[in-house]
Amino acid sequence: MNSSMILILGVTASGKGRAAHDLAEHLGAEIISIDSMKVYRRMDIGTGKPPKAAQERTKYHLIDIVEPSESFNVGRFIDLANDAINQIKSRNKPIVAVGGTALYIKALLYGLFEGPGNDEQIRSQLRKRAETEGLEKLHRELSKIDPPAAGRISPNDTKRIIRALEVYELTGQGISTFQQQFNAEKPLDDWRIIGLRREKTEESKRINSRVKKMIEAGLVEEVKSLLAEEEPLSQQAGCAIGYAEMIDYLNGKINMEDAVELIKKNTRRLAKNQRTWFKTFKNVNWVDIAPEETYDEVFSHIKTLLKNTE
Repeated sequence: MNSSMILILGVTASGKGRAAHDLAEHLGAEIISIDSMKVYRRMDIGTGKPPKAAQERTKYHLIDIVEPSESFNVGRFIDLANDAINQIKSRNKPIVAVGGTALYIKALLYGLFEGPGNDEQIRSQLRKRAETEGLEKLHRELSKIDPPAAGRISPNDTKRIIRALEVYELTGQGISTFQQQFNAEKPLDDWRIIGLRREKTEESKRINSRVKKMIEAGLVEEVKSLLAEEEPLSQQAGCAIGYAEMIDYLNGKINMEDAVELIKKNTRRLAKNQRTWFKTFKNVNWVDIAPEETYDEVFSHIKTLLKNTE
């Protein structure tokens, strides 16, 4: 496979970001971020963006490209990612892609899901139901008609719940049925795919530690600043894990301790959904990381794996 295109994936807090940066420096590569929330400007702490110093040393693509008031979707991501790939190739540089947004990764590797079109009348009705009946009821409804989709979609993800129910209304079939076309045997391009994987208990410890560091780094102040901006947060940005819980805290709906615990809980749920998605991916070279392994040992495994699969 083409050694100039490498993709590193893993669940949230798996250490993929640091590994991707160091690998890019090692290879003289540029990095493409595959993350639906790192695209937003000024949403830095809660999305776990690479430090500014790292971004100054290595060129990153698809970070800080839209305002928090804007919406963003997989179609736009694919267009921008393909542009970035062409730009990097024109400079004869290797590409290191990294991320955990499974839908975006799958679309990049296997093609964009072409489901039925939109029906604004159905969508409007579903939005009204979400407001009057509650999103939880709609998610339960989705669980009955399309359990696989409900298992992948967070009960707090208004946009994706409504889309899944809309597809069912339009076609009489669950959205997961259409998404099966993603299960191609090989990626569209010659990506060498490396996955970082830890035991669930170890991953949960890392998530808890990461949330603590986010709070210490000033997540509350970051959210306050975003809420004070003239343009309101888009629904997508406002639903981001870490931000949604802090918004509820700042609005007096929950206390700080509960907000922090909710961030941990929702991040663990996200990691579970990511693991479910990643199981369907083909041709992933998994690096299983033991709790006692140092970062240097993990990075050495990655380099050895790349050398052995050339």
